Amino acid sequence: MSSQQRKIANRYGFKAGESIVYPAHGVGQIITIEEQEVAGHKLELFVIHFEKDKMHVKVPVAKAISIGMRKLSEIDLVDRALKVLQGRARIKKTMWSRRAQEYDAKINSGNLIAIAEVVRDLHRAENQPEQSYSERQLYEAALDRIAREIAAVNKLSERESIRLIEVNLIKNPKRSTNTEASEAEAA
Repeated sequence: MSSQQRKIANRYGFKAGESIVYPAHGVGQIITIEEQEVAGHKLELFVIHFEKDKMHVKVPVAKAISIGMRKLSEIDLVDRALKVLQGRARIKKTMWSRRAQEYDAKINSGNLIAIAEVVRDLHRAENQPEQSYSERQLYEAALDRIAREIAAVNKLSERESIRLIEVNLIKNPKRSTNTEASEAEAA
């Protein structure tokens, strides 16, 4: 690491080596904070690596907060998000295209609770009708975002994180009674 990079190893409470949440891509890790000259101006940039997507993003340090980059959630917020998954799905009676836009906005907000609401609302138990392609795409995007953050916060594998999410989705009283009823019928 050069003296220039060492000098700027910590900005706005973010530091190199730290995992963060970038709203448009989810959990990433700050590799370094570097200076670059762009159009004759010196610019400090966070270099963020997203392992799952195999990509790097450079974010101007001065814009990080305004675009919604944040530290990983605290454990109590993760617990609140898991509680949201246990709630009853809230599906508005609006056209699918409008709901899809709202779900997409929630996913890209980076807000863990909002993402949990999308997972809760779009989750389908095995005894429920199948999702449309676009519903499934949004559900999987939301599930991926929440799973990656829960995995990072709780030091779990992504698979363990998804299992934890599924367990909480099943805790929904309406879903578990339906599942138990269908299991009783099958026996």
